[in-house]
Amino acid sequence: MPWEQEVKEADRIAGDRRRDRRYSLQLDVRWKLIRRKRVLDTGTGRTIDVSSGGLYLETERPLHPGLNVELSIAWPVMLHDVAPLQLVVFGKVLRVNGNRCAVRMNQHEFRTAAIPNDQRPPLAAAIAKGGFTFLPNKHALAVR
Repeated sequence: MPWEQEVKEADRIAGDRRRDRRYSLQLDVRWKLIRRKRVLDTGTGRTIDVSSGGLYLETERPLHPGLNVELSIAWPVMLHDVAPLQLVVFGKVLRVNGNRCAVRMNQHEFRTAAIPNDQRPPLAAAIAKGGFTFLPNKHALAVR
C-alpha cells in the first residue's frame, strides 16, 4: 500500500475527517471581532493548531460563534532575517468551547509587523540593496 494511502486510511480509522492537515503551532494572536465593518471587541490569545483551512485557538475570554474575526498571528520567521512577519487571517468563529474556539479561514496574507527602532538600520540597508518594494497603502513589503 502506498505511503499516502496508508496515512489517509489511518486518519479515516482514527476518526479525523478534516480535509486539511493540522499543525501544532503555539503562536501569539491578537484578535478583533467584527460585525458590519465595526470592531466589537479585541483581545489576545494563542494558537493551538493551524491548518490551511482554519485554526484552533485559546483566548483570554470566550469569543462568539458566527461572528467574523480578524487575527494577527506573530509568525516565527523574519523576512530576509530583518523584518518580523505576521499572518493576518480573516475568518469566522465556528465553534466555541470555553475559551477555545475554531475559526474557518476565509482569507489570509503575510504582512510585516512593526519594526523596533534598533532593527530599522539593517532593514533600511536591505531595502537599499533592492530586495524589497513597498506596497501602496499597506503595512507590507513585497520581495522582488
